[in-house]
Amino acid sequence: MELVVFVLAAAMVLVGAIGVITRSNPVHAALSLVLTLFGIAVMFVSHEAHFLAAVQVIVYAGAIVVLFLFVIMLLGVDRSEDISIEPITAQRPLAAIVGLGVSGIVIAALVSSRSAISTSGDGIDASTVDAADANIRQLARSIFSNNVFAFEITSVLLIVAVIGTVLMARRIKLREAGK
Repeated sequence: MELVVFVLAAAMVLVGAIGVITRSNPVHAALSLVLTLFGIAVMFVSHEAHFLAAVQVIVYAGAIVVLFLFVIMLLGVDRSEDISIEPITAQRPLAAIVGLGVSGIVIAALVSSRSAISTSGDGIDASTVDAADANIRQLARSIFSNNVFAFEITSVLLIVAVIGTVLMARRIKLREAGK
């Protein structure tokens, strides 16, 4: 039975991933991504990682893909755009600068985390191993103490992306109304 579940979940993941790549309609590609994420959630359940499966479905398949669909629908993918016209002239150099900055931050984080991993040897807290919710406590402690800054930055980035999308869509509608 375990092999059958694995094969079906792997088939879901592969078919969904191929659908994301091959679909020309962005809405269909996003729905193929949902299929892939559900297949991964099934694999988490088969490995008895129920919390990760719930997070996979709720956060990724639920929230992130809905955000993708919202942006796709808001921008209106049925219109074709002229790619030769650059709407924001400083966009490419600014993107290169931001990309280099983000790459530098990621490299610095990797270097600092590698040195932190090699110097710390605390391991698992033996006092919480016997508790029924030991993993959840350690996960919560990690998320809400060590990595809270990363989660806050991610939420700010998502909000900025949604606001930017709304502003771009309104600007396009205003241009079309002026014609």
